[in-house]
Amino acid sequence: MLLVMDVGNTNITVGAFEREKLVATFRMTTKLPRTSDEYGMIIRNLLVNNGISPNSINNVALSSVVPNVMHSLTSALIKYFDVMPAIIDAKMAGMKIDALNPEQIGADRLVDAVGAYEIYGGPALVLDYGTATTYDLISKEGCFMAGVTSPGVRICAKALWEDAAKLPEIEIKKPESILAKETISSMQAGLVYGQIGQTEYIIRLMKKESGYEGIKVIATGGLGKMIANETDCIDIYDPNLTLQGIRLIFEKNKKKA
Repeated sequence: MLLVMDVGNTNITVGAFEREKLVATFRMTTKLPRTSDEYGMIIRNLLVNNGISPNSINNVALSSVVPNVMHSLTSALIKYFDVMPAIIDAKMAGMKIDALNPEQIGADRLVDAVGAYEIYGGPALVLDYGTATTYDLISKEGCFMAGVTSPGVRICAKALWEDAAKLPEIEIKKPESILAKETISSMQAGLVYGQIGQTEYIIRLMKKESGYEGIKVIATGGLGKMIANETDCIDIYDPNLTLQGIRLIFEKNKKKA
């Protein structure tokens, strides 16, 4: 069984694959410091709670944008699963990158791009609503052509209630109307409808400037479903796109080896 891990700035998302079937997913917070023993025991316990024997894990693949957790996490996987994890990088992803500094493209964006292209084809525009909101353009031939990065919804929300003394911490959800009449729904309207407006404008402009026809727009990430439900500009919402991308990259490299 293959264990895949997406180490993001906010959460570590974990998936267990039985061949091509995703049989379990769970998350851990990234920002809480942990030792290798803590990581190892938490992952083993979460697998057991999902009906999976930790001893059935014989391969691990991960992508990470958080270098400072990698030593403890990698040590945990070696110690508690007796597996050396495959860590995704640009070379392993195997995707051509048309950028001035290809090495600066995050592993999370590459696995999303590979997953979207392999599953849905190209040209494609991949949107990931995580700590940052990213928009990545993939050509018909599977080349990473361009990317846009903006603050995620949660970052914007946190800035509001931390930097404005009278604004409270709120739940991020779409209010009943954009015509807000009190503080909480006013903040929710600005955050959610602002993200929808940004999404539609950036998609429209990237389509126009690329000149590509028939672009599929695929969204993923925690808040992606809420945004995808509110706009016709997004064709597909795939909550497991990143995990699938890691699996696909791992399997391609395993075949080559």
